[in-house]
Amino acid sequence: MKKQKVYIVGAGLAGSEAAWQLAQRGIEVCIYEMRPKQKSAAHKTDFCAELVCSNSLRSDDAQNSAVGLLHEEMRRAGSLIMKCADKTKVPAGGALAVDRDGFAKLVTKHLQEHPLIEIVCQEITELPDTEKERWIIASGPLTSPALIKSILQNVDNQSLNFYDAIAPVVYKDSINFDKAWYQSRYDKGDKFDYINCPLTKDEYYAFVQELLDGEKVEFHDFEKAEYFDGCLPIEVMAERGVETLVFGPMKPVGLTNPHNPAQKPYAVVQLRQDNKEDTLRNMVGFQTKLKYGEQQRIFRKIPGLENAEFARLGGIHKNTFIKSPILLDEYLRLKNKPNISFAGQISGCEGYVESAAIGFLAGYFAACEVMEQLPVTPPRETAFGSMLAHLQDDTDIENYQPMNINFGLFPTICGEKTSNGKFRKIKGAERKKAYCQRALLAIDEWISKI
Repeated sequence: MKKQKVYIVGAGLAGSEAAWQLAQRGIEVCIYEMRPKQKSAAHKTDFCAELVCSNSLRSDDAQNSAVGLLHEEMRRAGSLIMKCADKTKVPAGGALAVDRDGFAKLVTKHLQEHPLIEIVCQEITELPDTEKERWIIASGPLTSPALIKSILQNVDNQSLNFYDAIAPVVYKDSINFDKAWYQSRYDKGDKFDYINCPLTKDEYYAFVQELLDGEKVEFHDFEKAEYFDGCLPIEVMAERGVETLVFGPMKPVGLTNPHNPAQKPYAVVQLRQDNKEDTLRNMVGFQTKLKYGEQQRIFRKIPGLENAEFARLGGIHKNTFIKSPILLDEYLRLKNKPNISFAGQISGCEGYVESAAIGFLAGYFAACEVMEQLPVTPPRETAFGSMLAHLQDDTDIENYQPMNINFGLFPTICGEKTSNGKFRKIKGAERKKAYCQRALLAIDEWISKI
């Protein structure tokens, strides 16, 4: 019996990888890509998997880096994107950078030459209204307005389409608790809900001046700032008056510093739990357009964050993504329309490699469905599994944001038992290696099952 064809919207990294995984499993695929008939504001070529912002796929260190680990997992699993990246790489130290045009041309060549893949130059403006066809939506962060409108109608307006003002995320174990402390305002809720970093009046005024003077990222030509009042960049709030922040996200009311109970903080920076494992903390109200280097320099001036390590830095850019934790099931399918899956950045991941990884999973899951097999989800200890877990993490759904792969998304490794039965805490580089070693053992077992 002939297998059901799968239709994919978008030939970016996610769509290309999803198509490849389906075709390699003997399933016919049709990719709809609106270019070159309909140009986007960011793309410059007509090739599949075009890298728009950078030619770097970031660190390739599979022993110390979360994204490098994801590279290696994808290589072992048979990723088209990694195969083409390795063949077109250029010197970049420990990073994996590629010849941008050469990479996109090679991905396109592989897709065009596969006998089960058809690429159709056509814009899809509506989600399919039939339940008989199998679709994967991988249209990316610059999805066309027409398709966005259709998606909104099908997900009860739970899609976001604006300039994301993203706050930085800090690794909790890098916070200095000799200065910071746990407490919710007026002791409401769980006292561990927030971590607080206090500033004196002089520290606060100096901090505001740093925000005003810091270098900001300029918008692209096709972008226009459209902020929500409830989600203004912190430097924009500071521009409205030097005291604005102490009546906003840095208000000190309802808090007592246990390190110095007699002195009331003039301002307080709060960090909210960002994932179920509570390894990551989000800087509340600190969405920003500051350049990355400036963010690290300025935010480390906050008492308690002197040695802060950032899992994600803040940013503001045009983005389109759905609230996957409430809309998608464990196989990336819409809960109310399970014949439609989402993959790539529109599903709530961030970055080229992460988009391709979610495209891989969407293609694999769809293939299992077509072949009437039960998918095997990647182990939680792997980069694949941790990225998928982020798309299902409803810890703070109202503030849900796309995320790059980072060790804060992995199940925690605190330490190990020594030969004499004692517990030894694992820190720093050794801890990162432990995450990677555990993941690579788990990924090999998963690959043997898929």
